[in-house]
Amino acid sequence: MTAIDAKPYPYELPAQPPALIIIDMQRDFVEPGGFGSVLGNDVAPLMNIVPAIGKLLEVFRRLKLPVVHTREAHRPDLSDCPASKRLRGNATLRIGDAGPMGRLLIDGEPGNDIIAALKPRAGEYDIAKPGKGAFYATPLQSLLQKHGITHLFITGVTT
Repeated sequence: MTAIDAKPYPYELPAQPPALIIIDMQRDFVEPGGFGSVLGNDVAPLMNIVPAIGKLLEVFRRLKLPVVHTREAHRPDLSDCPASKRLRGNATLRIGDAGPMGRLLIDGEPGNDIIAALKPRAGEYDIAKPGKGAFYATPLQSLLQKHGITHLFITGVTT
């Protein structure tokens, strides 16, 4: 077994390698003008976590361990976005509306891209999800089962 230096004691990894899941480090959540800031959130502090996530990502890449990036992303016709979700709150713009980086939380729009510092590379998984949960209506569970992955390192925003 391999151990990771951690506190309060080293963490023993199982024989089967873990996967890294980076949750929603997409422009719409962490950059000004995206969905997060439209909701009234101060997104500036979110960029403070990027260096730590980047270091963890580089370790997984160097060790050739599985990496999964998730993005909250809806279809352009919003058929996977319930009206209750789209209309909740008192935002000036809502999911699917045009913002500074394209339509908010829409798959394929510039704001839905993972930030440049953490951009997925060839061989990494990029999973679009229609909600908060990475397992609902996505291939994540079958992907983990297919590769025999039983342990996850989870980081990112909206975790």
